[in-house]
Amino acid sequence: MKHLFLFAFIVLFGADAFAQIKTDSVAYSKQRAKINAMLAARKVKFGQYDTSLTKRSGIFHLQTKNDIRRSNQILMDIVDTDDEIFIELKKLFDYRTSQLNYTTYQKKQVESNAKEIEKTRLSYMGTINSFRAQNDDLKAQLAKQKERYESRQRMFIIAIVLMLTSILALLLIKRKRKA
Repeated sequence: MKHLFLFAFIVLFGADAFAQIKTDSVAYSKQRAKINAMLAARKVKFGQYDTSLTKRSGIFHLQTKNDIRRSNQILMDIVDTDDEIFIELKKLFDYRTSQLNYTTYQKKQVESNAKEIEKTRLSYMGTINSFRAQNDDLKAQLAKQKERYESRQRMFIIAIVLMLTSILALLLIKRKRKA
């Protein structure tokens, strides 16, 4: 597709346009390299996000609020990176559309990018909402575990008090028999 595009451009605008294509191609290559570097950085951040999801530093090997907050922060960094990538992609597309001077093509690209961004944002919002629901579930589990712990603690205290009173009662009975 690129080769067909370049061929048509060369045929339409001749040798003078060819010199401009070379300079635009250098700028286009630099822009592509920049986007590829940003995509690599996004991939690294997504790896960090995957790792943060499996990190469980809480009691009974559960995720803590801080674990979830770290995961959400990494996810927000990924969203910011995606926004920057979309901006740079728009610049990359503008190089080509400005060469062809097709305003309708440019409008379609902006609209499709806006739709893609909207889809991406909606999916991120869905992910964040699922994390919020998971956070609420974890809070409920924590409350249940605290409740169980307190009831067990009460049982142990009652058992200790009963043992102490039975020991004291036995000692008193033993003293009365000796006397």
